[in-house]
This record gives sequence, C-alpha cells and structure tokens, in this order.
Amino acid sequence: MQVNQADAWASLNQAFERYEAALVSNDLAVLDELFWQSPHTVRYGPTEHLYGTQQIQVFRQQRPSTGLQRRICERSLTSFGTDAAVAHMVFHRDGVQRAGRQTQTWMRLDGQWRIVSAHVSWGDL
Repeated sequence: MQVNQADAWASLNQAFERYEAALVSNDLAVLDELFWQSPHTVRYGPTEHLYGTQQIQVFRQQRPSTGLQRRICERSLTSFGTDAAVAHMVFHRDGVQRAGRQTQTWMRLDGQWRIVSAHVSWGDL
C-alpha cells in the first residue's frame, strides 16, 4: 500500500476542495453528493450525533445558511492506497474565540471520493 500516491491524493484534494466550497456556500446538493448515501454514514458535531445520510441531510436543511465562512489554518490530507483517506483540519471563524476541528474519513466508492464519517468539534485556542 502506498501512502499519498500522487493520482489518488490529487483527486482526494479536488473532492476536499469541492466539499469546502460547498460547505461555506451552503450548496446542499454538492454536500449531499460528497457524503456516502448510506445509513452507515456518521457525522458527529458539537451538539449532534447523526447516523445515516437522511439525518445528515435534515440537519443541513435546518441549520442557519449564513455565517458559514471559515479560514483553514491547518490541513492534512492522507490517502492510503488508492481508495481510502483521512482529512484533518483546524479552522477559525471571525468573532469566534475557539478553534474548529474537523476530521473526515473518505473512501473512493464506484470511482468517486465520498465522506463516510465526519467529526466536527470546537476547542479553546
């Protein structure tokens, strides 16, 4: 198994960037596309524990659609072989005195990168 194989990492990076752009612009269609459509998909957030794509979609539809901009301060993308990867990042939002942290597990399914698990939390600076 090769870590950060060039083609796998490049396509992962492209999917990660698409996700980030969709997140801060609240593009629900792209966010839904990039999450694995499965009852086994998990997203933990600061106040929510979501199991399955349906719960994740409902959460996104009900959350505020403004104030989503953030600055990525640290980022690590690591692919394992050609079909598995993990992404970690630290981000800041204007006016928030805490650091946001995000971890995503990505799998290439049917030739496309999909988030199969995500965890978002806040920590003191």
